[in-house]
Amino acid sequence: MKKKKQSHTVYFAGELFNLKHLIGNAYLAEAIYEKSHGKFLCMLPQDLEPRGRTLRAIRDHNLRTLLACDLALFNYDGAELDSGTVVEFMLAKCADIPAVLLRSDIRAGGNGPDAWNLMSSFFPRTVSVISPSLPGYKAIMKSRHRRLDEILRLAGQHSSADAQRLCEQIATSCVRAFERVLGQEPVMPKYVREEVYHWLARMPGLRGKEKTLRKEMERILEQKVEKDLL
Repeated sequence: MKKKKQSHTVYFAGELFNLKHLIGNAYLAEAIYEKSHGKFLCMLPQDLEPRGRTLRAIRDHNLRTLLACDLALFNYDGAELDSGTVVEFMLAKCADIPAVLLRSDIRAGGNGPDAWNLMSSFFPRTVSVISPSLPGYKAIMKSRHRRLDEILRLAGQHSSADAQRLCEQIATSCVRAFERVLGQEPVMPKYVREEVYHWLARMPGLRGKEKTLRKEMERILEQKVEKDLL
């Protein structure tokens, strides 16, 4: 009997405060699913339904989803990194979750080897994808229809088609990065992982009864061990 292909959930971390964020997140998540032939399933925070409408309930639900996912993708765009995304990245590293840092921003910044703050660099089980979006978009536009005027481009929806093609290229790079980081060995010693995962429920102050939180973290850890992620 043919063995079923194993899929992996990916926590998709990034900004979701305006239309461009929402559209970009959705396009990229769907392109990653397509380019990986269904292997990588991105969990979009903008699509999550938290239990409760308070700010704390939303935060707790996002953190729980992050800890339960197999991998994580962090959008590291902006002149300054989104603080919420950085917090989620640090929690992922505490949980030894394989991570991919994606930057499509053309702006340079940071004080280290990457285009972001030095303190977000050099973490294990982390792969970076640097893909400046504007030069890529311009290259696609020139290669496909360099002589079209503005009216023809708009009427024929060529600009959105070019943006989608760029998104597909970046998605392919993300899929390759996921495969690469999955091949890296865990850094968390086996003898501490139960205690670490119990602590990860208490450290951010997730709400819930102690016994319930322990069972939740034990279930998450068990699933990761079954997939050879830890």
